[in-house]
Amino acid sequence: MKTLAWAMGAVVALGLTSGVALAADTTLRISLQLPLKSHLGQNLLLFKEEVEKNSSGDIAVEIYDSAQLYKDKEVPAAVGSGAIEMGVASLTRYVGDVPAVDIFYQPFLFDTEDKVRAAVAPGSPVRGPLDEAIKDTGSTVLWWQAYGGAIMLSKDGPLKTPEDMEGKKVRVFGKTLGDFVTASGGAPTLISGSEQYLAYQRGTVDIGMTGVSGVKSRKLWEVMDTITVTNHADIEFIVVVNTDFWNGLPEEHQAIIQAAAVKAENDVRNRMSEIEAAAYAAAEENGMTVYRPDADEIAAWKAVSQPVYDTYSEKAGDLGKSVMDAAKGL
Repeated sequence: MKTLAWAMGAVVALGLTSGVALAADTTLRISLQLPLKSHLGQNLLLFKEEVEKNSSGDIAVEIYDSAQLYKDKEVPAAVGSGAIEMGVASLTRYVGDVPAVDIFYQPFLFDTEDKVRAAVAPGSPVRGPLDEAIKDTGSTVLWWQAYGGAIMLSKDGPLKTPEDMEGKKVRVFGKTLGDFVTASGGAPTLISGSEQYLAYQRGTVDIGMTGVSGVKSRKLWEVMDTITVTNHADIEFIVVVNTDFWNGLPEEHQAIIQAAAVKAENDVRNRMSEIEAAAYAAAEENGMTVYRPDADEIAAWKAVSQPVYDTYSEKAGDLGKSVMDAAKGL
């Protein structure tokens, strides 16, 4: 049955574009770890529609969702090497090459929507240097996809303070988030987004960490029953294109793709609050409890977070210091 399901998914993905691709001068294959119905998948469909319409079919876009081709952690290498033209990856997947990208996972640093928007604006003193540094991996950032604030998942009760995390195994999706878990007394386990459902179902971890939109798209209410709304980090995904491939495109194709990328980025950013609200509502409708810590409880989480900042300062170098200073100035 699994083989059949994968085959059907591949047929759906190819069916989205096969007719166009046959007639196109340029084909963009995009790897996505999330389902096509997720808001990141829908954002790629918007991009695809814009590109194919405005190129009159000269450029075709093929979307391979649900990690059909590559898992999230494999995307940077796959795109950077040219194994695939484009891919979507969590920003933190670049931390090995560019430690400074984990500025967005410093606990409670970007604690308002205004700060997030200022930080992720194209060319900002936070985002601009990160985009530039990522070019050294063989990939060029086309646009950022908002994924909202990080929340925590659990069973049989919320996580009100760090004491509730002590001794628990926690799914994380980045080293800095793992540092936050360690500082809070938990044991971090790095698990890809596409694998977290099974991790919760099998009890591989006791606690989850994700964006609330992922709860909806992956139906995580089937394996967890409580959301704690900490919003302790800002989750960003980036859409990257292989730089050599990009540089080899005609200028008119680059212009069409860039315009579609700008439209896609603005659309997902402007709808993020609406997307999160719908996800919380869906979670509650499917039996989950949504707990919002009070000011004292958030203060307790913040109080244990200083080691995370110290580790970032040690590892992120001059670039990390630069973007941290810029972030604090927002």
